[in-house]
Amino acid sequence: MTVVVAALIERDGKLLIAQRRAEERHGLQWEFPGGKAEPGEGAREALKRELEEELGIQAEIGEEIERYQYQYPGCEPIELMFFRVDAYQGEPANRVFERIVWERPARLPDYDFLEGDVEFVRRLASGEAGVKY
Repeated sequence: MTVVVAALIERDGKLLIAQRRAEERHGLQWEFPGGKAEPGEGAREALKRELEEELGIQAEIGEEIERYQYQYPGCEPIELMFFRVDAYQGEPANRVFERIVWERPARLPDYDFLEGDVEFVRRLASGEAGVKY
């Protein structure tokens, strides 16, 4: 099963979210920065690598917030893992996305998130995910 890792990066009570490029699969939908773990790569190691590639930051990966399986139509199931980023070096820069935005958790449901993230985003925004920002 493919492991997909995502980061909850907080600053001033806001979380960093990213919009996929228009030409990509699920184009212009929103997600948390991250990506697929490579074969033999641990989840935290994969997220650290992805954040360097996507945002140019060196992140300290913290606690796992949530994990669940999701299956997009016509695709193999994936395991989604969300981690808190405790600290990072460098200023997040948009290297691969259409846009990146710092947004208050309560406003996240206003964005067109990837289908696999929608329920988590709803619970995060309402405080049900056990994470407070």
